[in-house]
Amino acid sequence: MLLTCVMLLVMFALPARADQESADESVPFNKYRKFRAYLEQKMESTNTPSISIAVAQEAKILYEESFGWANREKKILATPHTIYSLASVSKPMTATAMMILAERGLIDLNEPVNSYLGNTPLKSFEGNVSDATVTCLLHHTAGLPTIWNFYFDGAQIQRSPVSVSIEKYGILTSSPGTRYEYSNLGYGIAEYIIECVSGKSYRQFMKSEVFEPLGMHESLVITTSAEYESIAARYLENKNISPFYETMSRGGGGICASVHDLLRFGMFHLKNHLSDQKAILSDNTIDTMQFCVDPAVPDSPYKLGWDVKNMSGYRIVSHGGGMPGVSSVLMLVPSENIAIAVLSNGTYINLYEIGYVIIALIVPKKVETKNPNVEKEIVSEADDKFPSQRFTGQWSGEIRTDESSIPITMQINDSGKVMLTLINEHETYEPIEPFCYLNGTLRGSFDVNIPTRDASVCRHKVYMNMKLTDNRLNGYAAAVSYRVEVFHLPYYITLDKQIIDE
Repeated sequence: MLLTCVMLLVMFALPARADQESADESVPFNKYRKFRAYLEQKMESTNTPSISIAVAQEAKILYEESFGWANREKKILATPHTIYSLASVSKPMTATAMMILAERGLIDLNEPVNSYLGNTPLKSFEGNVSDATVTCLLHHTAGLPTIWNFYFDGAQIQRSPVSVSIEKYGILTSSPGTRYEYSNLGYGIAEYIIECVSGKSYRQFMKSEVFEPLGMHESLVITTSAEYESIAARYLENKNISPFYETMSRGGGGICASVHDLLRFGMFHLKNHLSDQKAILSDNTIDTMQFCVDPAVPDSPYKLGWDVKNMSGYRIVSHGGGMPGVSSVLMLVPSENIAIAVLSNGTYINLYEIGYVIIALIVPKKVETKNPNVEKEIVSEADDKFPSQRFTGQWSGEIRTDESSIPITMQINDSGKVMLTLINEHETYEPIEPFCYLNGTLRGSFDVNIPTRDASVCRHKVYMNMKLTDNRLNGYAAAVSYRVEVFHLPYYITLDKQIIDE
């Protein structure tokens, strides 16, 4: 669509800097017009308040520009120095902090996570908890389930220390090293390890050991509503500003930064060695973060804090993020020494697509602009045919929460229809939509409640994700709020097939 556009120009950028990262003044203005129009159309069609973009190549900033409003109501325009929430783009920064501690010999990546958690250990319902190493944690292969929770100002339940979240939800629902399962709590646990090992708060450590040495003076871990007033307002789908909220895991989504700072972070991970940045990691460690593979899950694209994929012949190292009123992406193309940072205070704009369009403008090969950074399970058709003969029958078991156990039975007939019975309620439920068998797991949702204190704050459904081993189903049953992006709280589920003697 815009692949006829060529190099990004700097005529819209901030004044050139005198150091190594100065903007490249050789890029012509008149070839940039179509890309700018493309951005404005994207913003209008998705009702996006603002986008900020920064691009660097060969240790030089090619382009920085912002479009739209950091705060519509206060008429504050966005700039490349506007601070945005980063959401999950916080993860490579947390992973960087963990690797700093590893280089200093304060943590061993091959040690069990529990070696560093003191009186707040992980618990295992599946597999051996000692197999959940620090490396597994950073790879999302430790066996922790998918989880998120947002704590809004004035809500019934406010954020607890991460140690409390570990006590409630630090449960392995699959054996370590058997599959990739994206877990925000995993990076909350990394946050907790950083605090326990360094003796500093996560916020202090990130400031003194990551942000300041890298010259990221517009970056912080946000912890108060007062600080929220100084960053780009987060706009919800209804066009209103979201009240301040915190995430369960600051290490997984609590960092804020300007697009300028985020670009500098990316340039460091391209080993650009800017004159005003300290080498907080060795080049070998930077490579390790981008290439290290969990040998037990070799097909996972997730390395140590980075998602790595091949696209049109290029190896793309990236991370994206999304929360209510937040979209973010940082993309690196190491072979071309390109870094791209894109931030927004809207929820529904595809920033990866914008990133790939930018790459297509810069690199000589043709690059498809369709977003490849979608989980395989989303883009793959549900072509794993439901193996009804393996599931047909009566199943009996329980959902285990941090407060109680909920006895259940499940009936699956030959056609794959699933019925759930909550034994204590003497009620039977049909699924909200038909169950599916996808990537080796049985998945589906019921309109029922899990009566824990955390899940009772609003109406929710229960989403089940279970793996079959012999005559046993196990995995997690998550309370998922009907209100968008409030919580996804997982609890262990186990069901045994009832064998009928003939």
